[in-house]
Amino acid sequence: MKHSEIIALLPYTKPFLFVDSLEKVHKDGVEGSYQFKKDSYFYKGHFENNPITPGVLLTECMAQIGVVSLGLFLIEQETKDPIDNALKTQIAMSNTTIDFYTSVKPGERVTVTSEKIYFRFGKLRCKVIMMSAQHKLIAKGTIDGMIVKQ
Repeated sequence: MKHSEIIALLPYTKPFLFVDSLEKVHKDGVEGSYQFKKDSYFYKGHFENNPITPGVLLTECMAQIGVVSLGLFLIEQETKDPIDNALKTQIAMSNTTIDFYTSVKPGERVTVTSEKIYFRFGKLRCKVIMMSAQHKLIAKGTIDGMIVKQ
C-alpha cells in the first residue's frame, strides 16, 4: 500500500486531518509529519498573545500518524484487501499516556515516529515520539487503538 493511499483512507478531513505525509511505513512502525497551520482556528483563544498548539491536538496528530495510519497498513498486510477493509474498519483511540516536553507554535512542522509494541486481538499499542523540525523532543508516550470491524 502506498503512503498516499493510507492518507486517503484516513477517516478524517480538514480541519481535523493532522497528517501531511508518511515517510516510512512498515510492519513495525511508521514515520510521518504535519505542519500546524498558522491560521488554524484554535490558536485564536489558546493562549492570548502567545498561541500554542493544544496538547489534545498534539496527541491527536500522534494518534493519526502513529496508530491509525499504521493500523490501516497492518490490516492491509493481514487481509490483502485494503479498500474494502479500511471502509469497514474503525480505529479508535482507547488509551494514551503522553508526556509533553515543549510547546508547538503556529506554523511549526512536527515529525511523529511510532514503534509497534503489539498488534493482537483487535488492539494496537504503539510507542510514539513527536519531534520538532529542529530535532527537539516535543512529546512521547504510548497510544492504544482498538480496531473495530463494522
